[in-house]
Amino acid sequence: MSLSEQDNNIPKVSTLARRIHGWSWQAFPIGMGTGAVYVTLSGVKNHSSALTTFETIFYFINISLFLLNSTTLLVQAILYPRQAWRLIQDPVKGIFVPLIVLSFATIIIGTINYAVPTGHITPGFIYAMFWVYVIFALLVCFPMLMIWFNKPHDLTTFTPAWAFLVFPMMLVGVVSFNVLKVLPPDENRAIGVLLVGYVFQGIGFFMTFFYICIYIIRIMTTGFLDGHQANGAFVACGPPGFTALALINLGKRAQEILPAHGLVSAQAGEIWYASSVMAGLLLFGLAVFFFLFGALPYWFKLHKHLHEILGCWALTFPNVGWIATIRVLGDIFNLDGFFAWHLVMTIIMIIVWFVLIILTGLAFWKGKIFLAKDEDVLKDIIPSSPKEDDQETLAEKQSEGPNYSHV
Repeated sequence: MSLSEQDNNIPKVSTLARRIHGWSWQAFPIGMGTGAVYVTLSGVKNHSSALTTFETIFYFINISLFLLNSTTLLVQAILYPRQAWRLIQDPVKGIFVPLIVLSFATIIIGTINYAVPTGHITPGFIYAMFWVYVIFALLVCFPMLMIWFNKPHDLTTFTPAWAFLVFPMMLVGVVSFNVLKVLPPDENRAIGVLLVGYVFQGIGFFMTFFYICIYIIRIMTTGFLDGHQANGAFVACGPPGFTALALINLGKRAQEILPAHGLVSAQAGEIWYASSVMAGLLLFGLAVFFFLFGALPYWFKLHKHLHEILGCWALTFPNVGWIATIRVLGDIFNLDGFFAWHLVMTIIMIIVWFVLIILTGLAFWKGKIFLAKDEDVLKDIIPSSPKEDDQETLAEKQSEGPNYSHV
């Protein structure tokens, strides 16, 4: 029997079933890139009501994408549990699982910026959502870390995107200072949010810093990241950029919260803020360096294939931290150059988003992404014996080999 005859004998499944089966956790960066637009726009110096309306549109797009991705993956887990478990255990796609938590963080930040000022959401609700986020981050990060570190990985294929497994804990500090915007500094709840923000920011930053050290060793060994992994180089901007942003803003809140409760010492708030500004400035420089380090060779190293478009969303959200820090430093040092720089980077962020959303839509329409083959869907519909599952897993490992360089 010829190959064409074998293909004709394969039963056809609906496009919807192929979409659900082919969905993956790599869809969440699209929502995070959308959140990156309104987070950077919210820091523009000269803010108008029209700009706020524009940001709100992206906020609702982000919520829609979050619900779409979460619902689709839930349906996938119900209809095709073997595929859902396969994605979680996958050495490449599994690192994207924690991005559901990061997407949730962008929604909380957007809610604080657009729903609390209008009175639709109360500060008490935001405070509750903060703790939901912390618990959510812990429940996702630690199991994924146990699954991922239970297997060996080839360091010659290392990419900074592997640090996604820790990113949700690092973003606790960013969520904390946003929550503190709507909590009075003299409330006891503000102390808890401040301290938890510092603790988790420390955990997240130092863990991701270890990843960055491995990244430097890897490119010393193999040269700049290329192909799929060229996008992952921008992930290295995230830890120092977001930590700089979190430290400066948490220090600013500590400047009010610590004296209000008579904690540590009379000057503790000022000391924390001053030291946070200095540390933030150092980390900001590191983030800008990593951005340039990834951007300069990017076009020459990237493979221009439409089916790899999802990885290009790393151009957006990892850079939010240091771009937002530009505006904060402008306020601290009262330098108009920082405000202009921030505006330029925000415009570039919007342009990149429109380019990526168009290319992603084109890839989706052409079936390049989020579309499984008929035989893959049928394989997970028809029950198989444990022996067949073991043989399938062995065959997949042999076909993949040790090179997990698709991120």
